[in-house]
Amino acid sequence: MPELVILSTDALIFLLVILASGFTRYASKREHLRAPWREVARSKVGMGALLVLSCFVTIGLLDSIHFRPEANGNTKESAEVLSLFDKLVTPLRMYQEKTYSAPLAAYQYTKENAELANGTTRRDYPRLEYGGSHLQNVEQEWGSDIVSKSLLGMSKGLLFWLLSTLLFLFWRSQRHRATIGNTLNELWAFQTEIPWRTLLITAGVICLLGFWAAELSTYYHLLGTDKVGEDVFYQALKSIRTGLLIGTLTTLVMLPAAILLGIMAGYFRGWVDDLIQYAYTTLNSIPGVLLIAAAILMMQIYMSNHEEQFASLTQRADLRLLFLCMILGVTSWTGLCRMLRGETFKMREMEYVQAAQAFGVGNFTIIGRHILPNVLHIVLITLVLDFSGLVLAEAVLSYVNIGVDPTMNSWGNMINSARLEMAREPIVWWSLAAALIFMFTLVLSANLFSDVVRDAFDPRLRSSR
Repeated sequence: MPELVILSTDALIFLLVILASGFTRYASKREHLRAPWREVARSKVGMGALLVLSCFVTIGLLDSIHFRPEANGNTKESAEVLSLFDKLVTPLRMYQEKTYSAPLAAYQYTKENAELANGTTRRDYPRLEYGGSHLQNVEQEWGSDIVSKSLLGMSKGLLFWLLSTLLFLFWRSQRHRATIGNTLNELWAFQTEIPWRTLLITAGVICLLGFWAAELSTYYHLLGTDKVGEDVFYQALKSIRTGLLIGTLTTLVMLPAAILLGIMAGYFRGWVDDLIQYAYTTLNSIPGVLLIAAAILMMQIYMSNHEEQFASLTQRADLRLLFLCMILGVTSWTGLCRMLRGETFKMREMEYVQAAQAFGVGNFTIIGRHILPNVLHIVLITLVLDFSGLVLAEAVLSYVNIGVDPTMNSWGNMINSARLEMAREPIVWWSLAAALIFMFTLVLSANLFSDVVRDAFDPRLRSSR
């Protein structure tokens, strides 16, 4: 039986999911938090971006359920740690070539010397072991096979989308006691509170691209292979978890300090405010990159001197990722703390706060009941806006070799390894392109969604509307 393995980041990411679920339940019972989310739900751009983000989050969560598979022919557990996502995409993980191959290629990207049957040697592009191995005559069959499998994959995606849409229309028509035709006309004319037309179109595009990629990646390397023959499409998908963890776990680290210190500085003022200001001003005066580099180097020395504490390379890389999230959290809480301090300064002079003080209500009771609920919109806006910046920060840090472990899949490591590949002749461009496409999609959808959330939760914009 496979043995469940809970990495440190796995535990924290599911803790974050529980906290997010708790906040959702808390917000659903309070109108001042529920009303802005209704504004978000009415936004076409926001809901479309949220659907794209949900796909990334689903892959990240599947990649956060780890286990140690049973070794073949042995009751003893294997030392390799895999994830549920690895199990689902086993062909992408296992089909490894010798070296570089271009996207959808059937031949290796570089020439090799091959000995012929007559004893002579010829330099040519060898066939790939897995990519296009089902083709008998590559020159005649390759183009038509790509087209046919693309059409087959998109047809499967279209069929799946149509069936899902019909089931949704049937459920909605039964719920509202209307015909399917009237329900479809209502959705298509944007006569519903939630822009279902935008969601259905976005879901259709995702289904077409997903089934197309799944069909082609079964027979080819969709985005080529890297220097050691690993599938680049698999690396890009595995990097999603790293990007999401950097953006979310850093939040989990910085949020308590930013909220607590920011509100305390604005509410108590005096020497408390001076002490907290001194702390974050001093921290801001230290270059963040140097602080991160020093912390990562110390962590590397510790792991090199205590290798016996790590059962696998996966756990070693996971600890470095967790440490990187902690360092980024320590260096990124100051901005939110400063904003909360200024907002608490204003709220402390509000009539209801002064009335509570006059009646002898405790300071921390006032903070919990009156201050904190009224600054949650600032916290939420800051979190969604900082997410994309943290994802990009990981790529920059990994590019200068002070980011995640080199053995861990991340877009930053892919870009870092592409530096030498871009200088080759012929140029190897697909690793860099894959990292940029996936990172661009995640960051763009996060930015679009964060803009909608900011507009919905900003009190000044709500009052103007």
